[in-house]
Amino acid sequence: MKPEERDAAYVWDMLKAARLARELLEGTSRASYLRDRMRQLALERALELVGEAARRVSEAFQSAHPEIDWRSIVGQRNVLAHEYGVIDQERLYRTGTESVPRLIAILEKILERL
Repeated sequence: MKPEERDAAYVWDMLKAARLARELLEGTSRASYLRDRMRQLALERALELVGEAARRVSEAFQSAHPEIDWRSIVGQRNVLAHEYGVIDQERLYRTGTESVPRLIAILEKILERL
């Protein structure tokens, strides 16, 4: 598989996991999310998958798409995967409700062009 094909596959994986994260929070209030441990774990996993795919995207592709905060996405994946300290559920909820929808829109545009 060519590098650009791998990048497209990883971007698709990011989009799929980001859509799952968005779906997990649809119609869920912050308060409800904070009481729902299963939903929290599911969101953690979905965001971890976004980061896992993002870290596999080539540096060249990342450089060509500075509209995505690759470093933050991969950093969050590392925190979730390696459990560095306590996971801030408030922050994850904000990520899921604010950052993920923007990321989905960007990824969809990128994939349309590929």
